Amino acid sequence: MDYIQDIDTVIAVVRIFGFAVLAFVLGIVLTPFLTDFLFRTKLGKNIREESWDNSKTPVFNQFHQHKQGTPTMAGILFWIITAILTLAFNLTRSETFLPLAFLVSAGLLGAIDDIANIKGIGKIKGLGVKLKLGLQLLIAGFGAYWFTFRLEWTSFHIPGGALLGLPTDVELGLWYIPVFIILVVFIMNAVDITDGLDGLLAGSIIPPLGVLSALALAQGNISLAIFMSTLIGALLAFLWFNIHPARFFMGGTGAFPLGAVLAVGAMLTNSLVILPIIGFLFFVEGLSSIIQLISKKFFKKKVFLAAPIHHHFQALGWPETKIVMRFWIISLVMSVIGLTIGLLGL
Repeated sequence: MDYIQDIDTVIAVVRIFGFAVLAFVLGIVLTPFLTDFLFRTKLGKNIREESWDNSKTPVFNQFHQHKQGTPTMAGILFWIITAILTLAFNLTRSETFLPLAFLVSAGLLGAIDDIANIKGIGKIKGLGVKLKLGLQLLIAGFGAYWFTFRLEWTSFHIPGGALLGLPTDVELGLWYIPVFIILVVFIMNAVDITDGLDGLLAGSIIPPLGVLSALALAQGNISLAIFMSTLIGALLAFLWFNIHPARFFMGGTGAFPLGAVLAVGAMLTNSLVILPIIGFLFFVEGLSSIIQLISKKFFKKKVFLAAPIHHHFQALGWPETKIVMRFWIISLVMSVIGLTIGLLGL
């Protein structure tokens, strides 16, 4: 019996890595065609002169004006590959339907925002804050409904809770809905604003996605583990061409679905408590922008030279590549810590 279980585990691991390799190869093969399409259609990024709160961004413009016109919307590469492989070979109601729905809907929202940016629509060259937030709330609200009423999932797990004298599971009831919505919207936007330097977001989000894949495997949720590994494989292909100097940018087309999948993946693996650990970088990026906004609004001064925090380090004189690689290391270390806690607390 143990031998049979070992064989099943080996087969599951082979499938997980197999889908990652397949997605990577497809991404490498399709990228030249995507690049040609982006250049021919002149889908180049417009560097925003104002932030989402309508304030000027002189530091950002100083370091990023040379990237004006670089092809964007390349995030479609990894989420389309992941969506097609999932629909064809790995679609399950309980494990992959919801992350796939988030991947596609958030990807489409990001694409609309990118098109508005390319066309130079609005003061911030993109969708307005209220409209974008409203659409994000719709996506998150659907997920909250699915979790609460279709999957009947209204609690979260505390890893090692018994060892700490805490309950191992906390029941939220209908409070699960606002918690879910707030988390998804925050993570989507935090991941999006992290996408500010060549290779920063793609390289930083691979470790936490890997943690979710590993936890899903440990929990026996093989389809979910495969979904995450498929996305990682396609994302690695994107990163191959996105490292400095980037051939193209993912745009909101890629950043929004990555944030959405990270949030819903944490929920599906019951990893809400360790999400701030494996997603440490994105929480810091998001909170740095919120802190900067509050300080400017109420105290009329900045906490950081520029926000989010990776721009602060740019303003201090750090080279772009140094910031990116050090942030990669932070993400990897925090993901290892989170995975350890998650596995010990199963």
